[in-house]
Amino acid sequence: MRYVAPTLTFLRSLALVALVVTVAACARNPADSANGGIGGNATPGSQQEFLVAVGDRVFFETDSSVVTAEGQATLDKQAAWLSRYSQYRVMIEGHADERGTREYNIALGARRAAAVVNYLVSRGVNQSRISSKSFGKERPVAICNDISCWSQNRRAVTVIN
Repeated sequence: MRYVAPTLTFLRSLALVALVVTVAACARNPADSANGGIGGNATPGSQQEFLVAVGDRVFFETDSSVVTAEGQATLDKQAAWLSRYSQYRVMIEGHADERGTREYNIALGARRAAAVVNYLVSRGVNQSRISSKSFGKERPVAICNDISCWSQNRRAVTVIN
């Protein structure tokens, strides 16, 4: 009986240390939370950082190629990132939703891509680093026949080369 008490105390201490180590391993890193959790460990200057921390797309209103205030905020971040990492070239892809003729949507996608190119150039990105292409309604990201899908497909996407 005299030898059981120290053994129990030792096992309790060992269990407490194991519990503290387990909780510490499960704790979140504040730096990861600041970057949304996913991609918080992305290498600076990597395409993953661009996608997660900056954002690669802006959205447009129906039949519009005007960059919204929200889109401008994203493009400002893109311009700052591209200024920091001048080794990259980008392709701006213009897209439209499924409504309208193929020809109309190709033209609308081209206007959207041009609006994004012009905005990035106005923020100091060298135009020689940017190319653009319109896909019209040919590459939807969401397929359904309502506003939830149409709004996702009315976009311009910046692709890092």
